[in-house]
Order: sequence, then C-alpha cells, then structure tokens
Amino acid sequence: MASRRQFAVIGMGQTGYFLARHLTHLGHDVIAVDRSEDRIQDITPYVAQAIVADCARKKQCQSLPLGEIEAVIVAIGDSLEDSVLTMLNLKELGVQNIVAKSSSEQHSSILAKLGVTEIFHPERDMAVALAERLNRPNMLEFLPFMEGYSIVEWALPEDLAGKSLLDLNLTNKYGVQVIAIKDALTNKVSIAPKAGAALQDTDVLFLLGANESLEKLMRKLED
Repeated sequence: MASRRQFAVIGMGQTGYFLARHLTHLGHDVIAVDRSEDRIQDITPYVAQAIVADCARKKQCQSLPLGEIEAVIVAIGDSLEDSVLTMLNLKELGVQNIVAKSSSEQHSSILAKLGVTEIFHPERDMAVALAERLNRPNMLEFLPFMEGYSIVEWALPEDLAGKSLLDLNLTNKYGVQVIAIKDALTNKVSIAPKAGAALQDTDVLFLLGANESLEKLMRKLED
C-alpha cells in the first residue's frame, strides 16, 4: 500500500470532486477547496478538510494550510482567468508541485509557461480513449502515458492463443513492450511476464509503446 500523503484539490467541479474522493479512498488526506459553499458541503463527508475559498484571490489563497502538502491539483477548467490567477498565487506561496486541469491548447500553453508540474486534459483524454476502444474491438482500455506514448489493455485474439511472447516478438518488430498479462477469468496478473510462456485465449495484454507503434501493431494483428 502506498504511504499516506496530503493533497489539496482546488475546484470541486466534476473532475475535482471525483479526484478528491478517490484520493481519499486510496488512503490519503485531502483538502478540498472551492468558492461555492454548496460544492464544499457536498464534498465535506469524503475528505479530511473542506474549505470555502476563492484561490484566485491572493489573501484567501494565502489562508490555506498548504505547509505539508505533497501536491496541489488545480481542477479549474471553466475559467482561464481563475485558473491562471490561482496558479500565480500558489507559485507566490512557494508551492512546488502543481498539477493543473486544462480546457484548451491555449490554456495548456499558459500553464506550461507558468511552470506547472503536470497538465491533464480529462475531457480530451476520455474522448480519445473512447474513440480508440470503439475503433479497436479487442482494445479494452487506452491510457495516455506520456506525450506520444500510451498503455493499451488488449484482449488476445483467438488465433494467437498458444503462441508465446517470444513468438510474437513485439518489442523487436514493433517497439511495443508487454508489461503485464492478466487472465480475464481469474483476474490473476503477471507483471513482467516470461517470454517463453504460452498465451491463453483468456489473456489480456498490457502494452506500452509509442502511439504510432501501437497503431501499427493493432492494424497488423487485426488484418
């Protein structure tokens, strides 16, 4: 189990709300912040501390207990001005690790120039993942990993059952790495699986690679 850490989530829209709840579920202490009393009331039962504050206002941002925070997640996507002002206030307070939600390319560009540690695009990433799964019936999940790379959860086609990873030779042929295999019947997961073991028709492969390599592999195996 991961060690218990402290996070602050600013902005209790849908993204911030579910992020704060899940971080709490994972065993962390979460400070939830929003200027709306109604939203704070909704999240209060699920976090360590819930605070009504407008972080776009310097004095209100300065009042937050951020001394022991591992990271501050700014989940403000509907107002570019509020997002940027909040970021500037956090930077002035000396917060080093800031993760921020972006709603547009312009928003991302500004956040990057402000030195945000990590920028995420929940709506875009969800839409891309859904489109990828609809496009590839054997693809169960599509997770952006880093710029240009992804992790794909992929059900093994029946005609490949009985072959081994050594037979498939995905790393040398496509530059794609099998990082784990899960048996869909038992949910047993093998991390860094052995190359010589025979694959089963119930296996789900977790593939890591460049997006272009993954696309090339999918096209080849589904022809």
